[in-house]
Amino acid sequence: MSVSPARLAAFHVLCRLDEKRNYAVDLLHRPEISRLKEVDRRLATELVMGILRWRGDLDFIIEKLSGRPLRYFDREVLEALRLGAYQIRYLSSIPCSAAVNESVELVKAARKKSAAGLVNAVLRRCQRASFSASDPPDAANEEYLESARRSIPAWLCERWETEFGGEAARSLIAASQAIPPTHLRVTGPCFDRQQMQGELLADHVQTQPGNFGKRALWVKSGSITNAFAWREGRVVIQDEASQLAVELLVPRKGGQVLDLCAAPGIKTWQIADEMGQGSIVACDRSLRRMRALRKTLLCRWPEGVQLHQALLDATQPLPLTTTFDRILVDVPCSGTGTLARNPEIKWRLQPEDVPRIAATQRAILRQGLGVLAPGGRLVYSTCSLEPEENEEVVSDVLAELQGFRVLGAVELRQEFPNLAPFFKEPGYFRTWPNKYRMDGFFAAVIVRWK
Repeated sequence: MSVSPARLAAFHVLCRLDEKRNYAVDLLHRPEISRLKEVDRRLATELVMGILRWRGDLDFIIEKLSGRPLRYFDREVLEALRLGAYQIRYLSSIPCSAAVNESVELVKAARKKSAAGLVNAVLRRCQRASFSASDPPDAANEEYLESARRSIPAWLCERWETEFGGEAARSLIAASQAIPPTHLRVTGPCFDRQQMQGELLADHVQTQPGNFGKRALWVKSGSITNAFAWREGRVVIQDEASQLAVELLVPRKGGQVLDLCAAPGIKTWQIADEMGQGSIVACDRSLRRMRALRKTLLCRWPEGVQLHQALLDATQPLPLTTTFDRILVDVPCSGTGTLARNPEIKWRLQPEDVPRIAATQRAILRQGLGVLAPGGRLVYSTCSLEPEENEEVVSDVLAELQGFRVLGAVELRQEFPNLAPFFKEPGYFRTWPNKYRMDGFFAAVIVRWK
């Protein structure tokens, strides 16, 4: 019996994820995946991302049904078991027999034939869950919540319960397991969101306006990557919360903007669209990521905006000879606000990473504030839920410096009335993955008054 191309591709990706430098999003864009038929490409992606999303629950089931700890299994055998268990438990459209038989064949193809009987026995005892992978998050469903809790590292569950309380933590845990909607941003200095909706509909992509972002669209049905507007760069995939963080910067026509942690360039592009004219210095410390930025910004860069790219370490004194009226400091972070979209993060992140990341963030914010012009505005943002990376970084750095302040919630609500629900005292912007169906983002708007 042969293995379907989608399952074989998903199996190979999963087996390579133990290497620290390999990430699912990169492996799923490799040529061997791109060459698959669209239906197989979609299934391979669903299998990989679904297994990363529910891995903790799948491992619990595998240990329970096999009577063996995970360390007993060779890597190929474990991934075949996860692949089969995920399909049986969460994908009701796939016959259980197909999931079992193809997982057995994968083990044989990986030269682990001696484990074929065990894989067959374990998967034949596996049962469907009372919910499917595509169901909305349901913290009231005890089976869903237990499975979701097993699929978030215990230390992170405990952290959320301590920081946000039991009820909020349960809601966050449930939401972090959901398949997130696809959000788009309409690009260009001049844009017509309604016209774009009509154009996308002609390409069989149905959308609705975002709840808050002036350029945001949500995909309701259809494949955006098959749409002509997407291929031309007139819409780009970008979470609505990410778009809102950039809107807080209020880029000015003809201004000078510094994007201090710019790669892969989606927010840089948005800033340029908002400006229409002016100049942007886009920085990052990674040459690989700067290459990704260049590729992103080649798409539809506004002619009136000059782009300067700088490879630098933003934790160190900046080799810049000018100041900027607008600075975006979208720092590297733990990404715990994006676990639904990036489930791989939770299996790589460790408790000791959070204070280490926060130290880097403080250093970057200090350097950014040092080149902010008097009267200028800096937006510090993360896609993390952790206070150590958010409020504590801002308060620690501003306690060291004079001449800066965070805009208060009242001021921000007056300036951005449509975003009023997201501003909390003393003036921080927050979105939550368990509300409004967007990523969890934090932002602080800091101004220099002297």
